[in-house]
This record gives sequence, structure tokens and C-alpha cells, in this order.
Amino acid sequence: MKRIALSDVKDDLSRYLHVAEHEDVVITRHGKPAGILIGFKSDDDWFDYRLEHDPRFLRRIAAARESLREGRGVRLEDMRWEKKEGPSRS
Repeated sequence: MKRIALSDVKDDLSRYLHVAEHEDVVITRHGKPAGILIGFKSDDDWFDYRLEHDPRFLRRIAAARESLREGRGVRLEDMRWEKKEGPSRS
């Protein structure tokens, strides 16, 4: 994790966005942490970040975990997978 002064980030934001693709960049104001710059290497990284911080998604995960703790649900190991046949061609 890098610590960079706000004045440096303002002068060279593009550079620090590239740095943030590999590690979080803590932006400091007067030597104290003021924010964090998080970079994304790909669209998938951006999607994952949004999903991991979406309160609706987090509530659904919590509800699903609670349901499993209460004995409701089906374990993946207990699923029976069947191969679906494609449309028949005559």
C-alpha cells in the first residue's frame, strides 16, 4: 500500500491510477489519510468491486447463508446434473 500526498496525486493522477492497478494508494492530506485510490486492471475487476460493495447483494448473501445455517437449501454436492438435449434436427 502506497501513501501519496494529495498534491502529488492531483499533479499526476494518470500515473497513480496505473500504480493503483497493482496496489491500493492511500491519499494523504497534511500527512493524514484522507482517501484511497483503487485501480482496476479489467472490467471484471470493476464488476467484482461493485458487486462486493453493493448493499443489496450483501443482504442476499447474508440471507442465503442464514438459510443454509437453518438447514434450508441444497448443497452443490447433492445436485443432480443432467445433460440437456439440444433441439432435434431432422
